[in-house]
Amino acid sequence: MSNEENFANAIKKLRETKEKKNFDQTIDLIVNLKGFDVRREAFNTFIQLPNKVKNKRIAAFLEKESKAVDTIKKDDFPRYKEKKDIKKLIKKYDFFIASAKLMPAIATSFGRFLGPVGKMPSPQLGILPSEEEPVIKAVIEKINSNVRVRVKEPSIKIGIGKESLTDEQIMRNAITVYAKLIELLPRKNDNIRNIKIKSTMGKPINVQL
Repeated sequence: MSNEENFANAIKKLRETKEKKNFDQTIDLIVNLKGFDVRREAFNTFIQLPNKVKNKRIAAFLEKESKAVDTIKKDDFPRYKEKKDIKKLIKKYDFFIASAKLMPAIATSFGRFLGPVGKMPSPQLGILPSEEEPVIKAVIEKINSNVRVRVKEPSIKIGIGKESLTDEQIMRNAITVYAKLIELLPRKNDNIRNIKIKSTMGKPINVQL
């Protein structure tokens, strides 16, 4: 069987075995690694999916207010002197973007809180070359079609869909993530122990590859 067929079969089985809930459950891809040194070989990247999983809660550090995104203006930075205020801000949003020219000030004011939770504006996806609305909207659209993969332990969990997506859409997302991981892992398939898919409230289903 092809990888597409293997993923499709696992997704079909997941649909058959999961209980119906009154919310749109997330479908996760779980990749368990072997022979991978998380201290020396860990990586942090973004993978663009063919089918959007969800709209993320995004805020922007900017010099002026934007209609396209919740804005934390440079003039607002002094409001976040207290640790509790910064933590509340970080908890409210999934992702932060920023004007490139503000990055030194952001690092000083927010870096020690944003960095450890992986929410510091990223050069890969979150740094804005300008504050023009079309630029901001384009970055937001790109963020919403990407998933972040942070490999810090020998098991990776990545949200690849919602149950409201079709089986084909979930399968395409799974294949995209799998192919990118194979590309990034130093020993390719030999670094993968097994792969499972799981809904929020369901049991993991093995993917036979």
